[in-house]
Amino acid sequence: MPYSLLLGHRAPHLGAFLTLALAAGLGRPAAAQTAPQLGKASLKEVLAALTPDEKVRLVIGVGFYPSGFPAGMLPPGPPGGDKQPEKVAGAAGRTHAVPRLGIPALTLSDGPAGVRIDPIRGKDSTKTYYATAFPVATLLASTWDTTMVRRVGVAFGSEVRDFGIDVLLAPGMNIHRNPLGGRNFEYYSEDPVVTGNIAAALVNGVESNGVGTSIKHFAVNNQEFNRMQLNSKVSERALREIYLRGFQLAVKKSQPWTVMSSYNKVNGTYTSQSPDLLTTLLRQEWGFKGLVMTDWYGGQDAVAQLKAGNDLLEPGTLMQYNAVTEALKNGQLTPAQLDQNVTRVLELVMKSPTFKGYKYSSQPALKANAAVARQAAAEGMVLLRNQGAALPLAAGRKVALFGNTSYNLIAGGTGSGDVNRAYTISIAQGLGQAGFVANPALSQLYAQYVKAEKAKITKPKGLLDPAPVIAEMPLAADQLQPAVAAADIAIITLGRSAGEGGDRQVQDDFTLTAAEQALLKQVSTAFHAQGKKVVVVLNVGGVTEVASWRDQADAILLAWQPGQEGGHAVGDVLSGKVNPSGKLATTFPVRYADVPFSGNFPGKLLDASAKGGGLMGAPSENTYEEGIYVGYRYYNTFKVKPAYEFGYGLSYTTFKYGPLTVVRSPNNDITARVSVTNAGKVAGKEVVQLYVSAPKGQLEKPESELKAFAKTNLLQPGQSQTLTFKLTATDLASFNTATSSWVADAGTYTVKVGASSQAIKGQVALQLPKAVVTEKSRPLLVPQQPLSDLRVGQVAK
Repeated sequence: MPYSLLLGHRAPHLGAFLTLALAAGLGRPAAAQTAPQLGKASLKEVLAALTPDEKVRLVIGVGFYPSGFPAGMLPPGPPGGDKQPEKVAGAAGRTHAVPRLGIPALTLSDGPAGVRIDPIRGKDSTKTYYATAFPVATLLASTWDTTMVRRVGVAFGSEVRDFGIDVLLAPGMNIHRNPLGGRNFEYYSEDPVVTGNIAAALVNGVESNGVGTSIKHFAVNNQEFNRMQLNSKVSERALREIYLRGFQLAVKKSQPWTVMSSYNKVNGTYTSQSPDLLTTLLRQEWGFKGLVMTDWYGGQDAVAQLKAGNDLLEPGTLMQYNAVTEALKNGQLTPAQLDQNVTRVLELVMKSPTFKGYKYSSQPALKANAAVARQAAAEGMVLLRNQGAALPLAAGRKVALFGNTSYNLIAGGTGSGDVNRAYTISIAQGLGQAGFVANPALSQLYAQYVKAEKAKITKPKGLLDPAPVIAEMPLAADQLQPAVAAADIAIITLGRSAGEGGDRQVQDDFTLTAAEQALLKQVSTAFHAQGKKVVVVLNVGGVTEVASWRDQADAILLAWQPGQEGGHAVGDVLSGKVNPSGKLATTFPVRYADVPFSGNFPGKLLDASAKGGGLMGAPSENTYEEGIYVGYRYYNTFKVKPAYEFGYGLSYTTFKYGPLTVVRSPNNDITARVSVTNAGKVAGKEVVQLYVSAPKGQLEKPESELKAFAKTNLLQPGQSQTLTFKLTATDLASFNTATSSWVADAGTYTVKVGASSQAIKGQVALQLPKAVVTEKSRPLLVPQQPLSDLRVGQVAK
């Protein structure tokens, strides 16, 4: 990050500044013997005892000093920040301490899929500190199981606590607007109901350990392209119904300790500087009680951020310190506003394990947590195809494993989503543990190739460098034929990696590479000629193209990026030890061109001659022309057939749905019930999805929208379970921009229950006799130029 840009050319000299500050009385502490102590005295007394300088420091982090970064590469933090000893090496940020008032420093750590810290701490090379790499968020959402995700959260949070960390900078909650989003793996779904409920489950699990979370990136951070200078232009209706709704659900169902604002602008204003977003909407309309922090180095105006309701500026820079101090002296920032920000910081401190004196061990229960990671991974994998009951595999089958990632599993994404784990179980190892016999000659061939190719890779220079890709190993006929003869079945693993700092590409990322296509054709032709089946495992973080090649495979298992226990989880599913029950929380289109306005993603530079890469990027914009028609809302409404629809997923058993019953009470509460029976021969779980089709009143509506979901218990053959869903008029409402209100229109609503967004098993019509206004608001986050949502009949290209 350019030093001159973040430090500023007019920042006062530090020594001169401190002289002025002391002369003005900013640094004069109260007498130590009479100083009130946080937690013993009232917050009002502590605030009164803090000097203005101490207050400024409390709302600005101490700076970022990651190990391995060259000196001067990052801007300096506030005075004295780098003098604070690191409590947890590799943590992302800290707050300032005020020891004389009993205010300790807090530690903040990255980790959407596991605590991200340094495994080696300073000169102590005698011990290595590892954390569990859990499955990525998209896989957790694919479980559709809030109970399972809460268990992951409990395990995850125990490691946060045991490493002495106060706040986990997760979960990520942005919508899968486009398959190429570089951080989609960190996010849950294209749908806000899935996103909000899964996020709330994780937050509740993590925070049950007495540590905090930070739901992020608030909001509309759906691409990495020039993210620090990107203006996302979105209609207010699309904002509220799609991009903010998941955050709203998470706030109401879990009250996370903190929210992290995003880098980008929304309709011309940086989110971290938007009073509409951070105060009017988040606090006043939604009732959020916690603290808001910036993303690291986010925004441009520290004073505007504090006034907007962004209480903590991370990781903290000298430029921010100087700007806030000067604004406090000249009246641009009032003492009352700063006190409000400081109060929220102190409230966060008092919740923290550090303040409560928790004696952390740095020895988390890695073995027990790995078992949770393994179960979650298996239950979030999605069986996309299973022709001729190719799966599950009978015990003892001889398998030929093809593809680099069969031997070199991609556990998770890169950047802040990476985890320093003790091990990663490969698919080859997992299948061996599950009792399958891999072809030794082929395994040795791949092991040698992967080792040699890894040796050629240069170490990434920075956190945001893209993950190196090893090209698929070419196979000669004399290498393939012995494997065909010796094996009962072929398993081909295709892998993808992505991470913070860049978006994916269509060619050779969303689509298969030429080498992968050749491998698939070569192996499938040879094995099918011998009457032997071919299974493809997708070890990917995001949506990939499957329609052009899926007929070459008898079965396709979407394993996502399943964490460190991924190989075991794949073995559990392929063997039938675990019956797959994952369902897609994001649509797989037939081709990239089918994605609405795909050609406009990720946006455009405002100056075509500017350099758009790097950490800061360049001024850019992206118009969300599809409006509310994101994901299945678009495909179903505009009759665009996907490769695999939202909510889709196969099982080794079958389920029978009983009649759907729907009852509306006089106050417009709705209760829907359906009984699900395992009609097959093996135990399994079913994800039951409740959709609603709304009448077209003043607003156009999607063909249907998910309103609730639930996962059955493990049902034995013949066993049934009745599931109950409760909705209110609020769940039926759409946002009317003209009246700034949420309205459930009068008319006929169709409540549908299904195994996917298209596999509807039953439906019931009900009448809403008159329109119901469920909530009134006022215009917020209004686009600078009017934006209308896509209308049925338009072509979204």
